[in-house]
Amino acid sequence: MTDNLSDKINAAAPQAANICAELNRQILKLGFPPERADVTLGSHVQYSLQRDTFSGLDSLLGVWMHPTSGYKQGSLLFHADGTFFAEYDVLQPHPTKRKWFVEAVTVWGKGDDIKGDPRLLPALGE
Repeated sequence: MTDNLSDKINAAAPQAANICAELNRQILKLGFPPERADVTLGSHVQYSLQRDTFSGLDSLLGVWMHPTSGYKQGSLLFHADGTFFAEYDVLQPHPTKRKWFVEAVTVWGKGDDIKGDPRLLPALGE
C-alpha cells in the first residue's frame, strides 16, 4: 500500500464508519433483523485509488468482498471533492412487502450530509 493510499484510507476512516452506520440503518429501516445489519470496515474491504475521468484526481475506492466466496458485496467511493457514494448488496426478499426484492442499500452525500435509499426490484411471481 502506498503512503498516498494509506493516507487516504486513514483520512476517510471516520466518514467511512458513518457511511457503514447509515447503510446498516437503511437495512434496519426495511425491517430486517439486527443481525442482518452487519456492514463494517473489517478486513474484507479492499482499497485502491481510481482516477476520476471528470476531474483527473484520484478517488478512493473500497470494495467489500464476501469472506468465503470472494464475490463483491458492495463498494464505497470517495471523490476528491468530498462527495461519496456507497452501495451494499442485500439480495433478499423484502421482509414486510412481498411484492419487492431488496437488491441493495445505497448512501451518498458530502461531509456530514448523508442520504440513503434501498434499491428495490419487483419480486418474481407477485
